[in-house]
Amino acid sequence: MLNISAVERDTGLSKDTLRIWERRYGFPQPQRDAFGERVYPAEQVQRLRLMRRLLDAGYRPGKLVALPLAELQVLACGDSSALAAGAAGSAGEGVGRLLALAIAGRLDELRAALMQAERHQGAARFVIDVAAPLIQAAAVARSRGALAPFAEQMFGESLHVVLRHAIFGMSTAWSGVSACASHLPAPHLLLTTLPGECQSLGLLLIEALATERGAPCTSLGIQTPIPDIVSAADAQRADVVLLSFAGNLSPRQTVDELAALRAALPASAALWACGVCPALHKRRLGGVRLLASMGALDEVLAGRLLAQREGHL
Repeated sequence: MLNISAVERDTGLSKDTLRIWERRYGFPQPQRDAFGERVYPAEQVQRLRLMRRLLDAGYRPGKLVALPLAELQVLACGDSSALAAGAAGSAGEGVGRLLALAIAGRLDELRAALMQAERHQGAARFVIDVAAPLIQAAAVARSRGALAPFAEQMFGESLHVVLRHAIFGMSTAWSGVSACASHLPAPHLLLTTLPGECQSLGLLLIEALATERGAPCTSLGIQTPIPDIVSAADAQRADVVLLSFAGNLSPRQTVDELAALRAALPASAALWACGVCPALHKRRLGGVRLLASMGALDEVLAGRLLAQREGHL
């Protein structure tokens, strides 16, 4: 049995989502421990893990909850094959080699290989060509049982270390450039996630990419309440509020909270949503720019930087 916090960490589905599904669909069906708290059997956690993978591929939860475990596995295997093919196509053999190190739990070799790749390619290309497809490939391996939970956690920690090291080095270099009279302005990005989005790797990917491109970032970390985002955007004079999404929120919650944030922010602050956000593919919100990949973010950021600097000149 796993408690609800452990299930949230294991599956990437927020506690609110688990409770909503329980009320709306009758699944999952947790038992109660001696203190009356929800606890989930391993079979239900396995189903939830597969459902999360399929949600990322665009399936609706109402359809998935009615399917038995065997059918979910069939769907997930098909989806996993497509995702794995996409990851391999975007980064070649490098992703497979790094993933193999993660699966084997060879932490030191994995971290060294990641650092070497970042130094060789630079932070932006590393994020787009290595880190983002590797995270996707790891999620596929996890959903198929090839990547153990402890190995996935080790992989995540290794990637955190590499990205933090890269961001620190670039920030130090940019601080010297900022003091020069020739330094041109760049949009200031405020980074965070909405309450319920508990994945921090996406924020680090965004921060590393933006920092190398010369856009200063202020990160609030994960799960920031909307009033605090608005206050921080005002205090930091942010040009762009950039939210990272890993697909943890329900579609309705995503749309409602983004609409509320857009209404509360000043018109001068742009609002961007980056990552897995299926609800916005079906219902576009005015004043919210959807960026489905790190490559899309890089293109938009490059255009924004160019326009701002040309305006300055």
